[in-house]
Amino acid sequence: MGIIELIFLAVGLAMDAFAVSVCKGLAMKKISFEKCAICGLWFGGFQALMPLVGYILGSRFEKYAEAFAPWIAFGLLTLIGGNMIKETLSKEDDEISAAFDIKTMFFMAIATSIDALAVGITFACVPVHVVPANLFVNTLIGISIIGIITFVLACFGVIVGNEFGNRYKSKAELAGGSILLLIGLKILLEHF
Repeated sequence: MGIIELIFLAVGLAMDAFAVSVCKGLAMKKISFEKCAICGLWFGGFQALMPLVGYILGSRFEKYAEAFAPWIAFGLLTLIGGNMIKETLSKEDDEISAAFDIKTMFFMAIATSIDALAVGITFACVPVHVVPANLFVNTLIGISIIGIITFVLACFGVIVGNEFGNRYKSKAELAGGSILLLIGLKILLEHF
């Protein structure tokens, strides 16, 4: 996976955090840099932590799954992307609290980054190649890019939510799901 695919993957993963941040912005009467940074740090931090955990877990069984690696990556990304699209098309409206306490933010950060855990597993199967270095360094660079992009999009999401309201939440999740599906398909087609 090269830098372009990695950036698209990071944007796709960040769309859940962006959507939740939009809702956080909606729930706030007045936003501040501090509140934007809190969202960005929680969501960006967990979006970076979960792929690292997934990578460590995935590298444990990589040698057994090497022959099926593109299929595993395709399957995981298709499940994640399909679920994001399904949630977008569902009529249920999730209530997002305006609270920024540790418990609320922790559970929101976990909920928005579970898919990043699966992506970390795909990193063990389909390695990241960003710079000429070893696999672990490239994986750390990839994880950092995911965290930074999520941080920026989460901060931006709070602002967008406060300014424009609910109309962008479902579009962000739909775009994120579509991006993940396309990356999964690309990995599978490159295998053939």
